[in-house]
Amino acid sequence: MTIRQICNVIDNQLHIKLPDSFKGKKQVYVIVNDSVDNRMKKIEMLKLASVDPLFNADIKEISDDFDAISA
Repeated sequence: MTIRQICNVIDNQLHIKLPDSFKGKKQVYVIVNDSVDNRMKKIEMLKLASVDPLFNADIKEISDDFDAISA
């Protein structure tokens, strides 16, 4: 079984609460990825871009170019 979760680091320690299905397991494989902050920043930037007039104008221009090709 594989689970993915974002965990908080407190005092340079990581505490993971495993689901009941992990009871009796002697070992688990853990990968620590510190890119969560970067991913969240990128998602916020994408949300801002969706209401940015210049970005939307660029997207419309590209869409219009493809409409001309499709016709």
